[in-house]
Amino acid sequence: MGNRYLVNMRKYWMLYVMILPGIIYYLVFKYLPLAGSVIAFQDYQIFKGILSSSWVGLDNFKFIFTYEDFYLVLRNTATIALYQLVFGFPAPIILALLFNEVRLMLAKRVMQSLFYLPHFLSWVVVGGIVFELLSSQGVFNMLRGWFGQETILFMQEQRYFRAIVVISGIWKDVGWGTIIYLAAIAGINPSLYEAAVMDGANRWKQTIHITLPTMFPTILVLFLLNIGNFLELGFDQIYNLLTPMTYSVGDIIETYVYRAGVLQGQYSVTTAIGLFQSVIGFMLLWIFNRMARKTEQGLW
Repeated sequence: MGNRYLVNMRKYWMLYVMILPGIIYYLVFKYLPLAGSVIAFQDYQIFKGILSSSWVGLDNFKFIFTYEDFYLVLRNTATIALYQLVFGFPAPIILALLFNEVRLMLAKRVMQSLFYLPHFLSWVVVGGIVFELLSSQGVFNMLRGWFGQETILFMQEQRYFRAIVVISGIWKDVGWGTIIYLAAIAGINPSLYEAAVMDGANRWKQTIHITLPTMFPTILVLFLLNIGNFLELGFDQIYNLLTPMTYSVGDIIETYVYRAGVLQGQYSVTTAIGLFQSVIGFMLLWIFNRMARKTEQGLW
């Protein structure tokens, strides 16, 4: 058995060399940092280091679960994450289906390029665009003024913040998210559509009975990957859109960890929060993967 593996490694050594950078990346940036999770169980002092800091057991977890602001941050994170899952996840699927219906190839490529472009902008740039569009002198308030409506300070109003986060996230990444779905659509056997046309199916019925069922395994896998990161909204977007007036509805785990960990030096507490975040993500992934296995799909 060992000799056979050795022969295969010698025969396909170029393939092993190709995957080596990926393996090194995950070892250095994903697995080795896991050792730092021990900080969550210590009263970590930066000058003492991990080896010399005192052990406090579950005290840091007890602190975060009795800290009133933590539940506010957790509620904000879960609410925005749910909105993004409900409205953001289907967006690239719908857009990919619409792209698939465009028959003029030049128009299709131009539209795809226009939708891909925002993905390459940083959230600093996108945040600036959002603030300008929604400012008192911005486009939206200008249109409201034409119809005699009062000016609204969207970025200072709590009731608009979560909608702005979700909509700006969709605008930025919806085009990029269609790439995998378009690849799945491209892999559909054309004979299925030909047979459907012979049976009298229109484009809508072809989409419902051929395109979507064929895309389902891809949709399910990407859904599982998204649900595993349910509480990880990303620091950049929220930080660049957050204002002092919207903290009560927009302060999430990442922004709280930044303030408490980086600015205030509470490394043990913020590590405990990060560990809690990862455990919740793993539990959600495990539960939904078990459900997906009933359809003979899943990540494992």
